[in-house]
Amino acid sequence: MFERRRRAELKTSGEVRVHLEHHCKDVMQRAQVLFHLIKMDNTKEENGILFYVAVADHQFAVIGDKGIHKKVGVEFWNSVRDVMAVRFRESAFQQGLIDGIDLVGRELAQYFPWDVNDINELPNEISVG
Repeated sequence: MFERRRRAELKTSGEVRVHLEHHCKDVMQRAQVLFHLIKMDNTKEENGILFYVAVADHQFAVIGDKGIHKKVGVEFWNSVRDVMAVRFRESAFQQGLIDGIDLVGRELAQYFPWDVNDINELPNEISVG
């Protein structure tokens, strides 16, 4: 999964992060809080994407910053969610994340292609809380 996320980022100036926790009460609210806490909203082109998973609660959210959201719209986020949900229902959690990362990586590369002057704006590790 880490390798897929890294490959997705090599084609774009966008930033993709995965955050795992055991529990949360409100998945969207927690993902939005974390989006800010881990500085996903601190990219120059507003093109950060967070995959948040509450593992024990079997909940997840995918959040994109303003720049990418303007380009892809709500239907795209719904399609990422749906693809991941199918895999998660099959208990293929890692594959669900990989499929989601692949989808957002392609969109990021289309709208925010990598440039020789791009710098990695955020850490690359999977965060756990």
